[in-house]
Amino acid sequence: MIKKENLPECPVATTVQLIGSKWKLLILRDLMTEKKRYNELRRSLDGISQKVLTATLKSMVEDGIVIRTAYPEVPPRVEYSLSEIGESLRPIIDIMGQWGTYYKETLQE
Repeated sequence: MIKKENLPECPVATTVQLIGSKWKLLILRDLMTEKKRYNELRRSLDGISQKVLTATLKSMVEDGIVIRTAYPEVPPRVEYSLSEIGESLRPIIDIMGQWGTYYKETLQE
């Protein structure tokens, strides 16, 4: 997890640092419905490379937003889910979705 002294002083900048990338927001969106396996996430994120997905998930786990659960099975099974802190982002993601819908509806055709 990130240490407090390494975070920006501004709370908005902290939030942007933690979830401000396109892929992090879309991963959060997908994990809000249910836990997912790596390939489920990869299929739902059109255009993401394996390298970027792996690095993004690792970062989100290190930040404490996502939980990675590895099961001792053959073949190996790994699932990703939101942590308690990740769940606390739900209202933010919901509002972003509502605003996106509003914006799209207000555009002239």
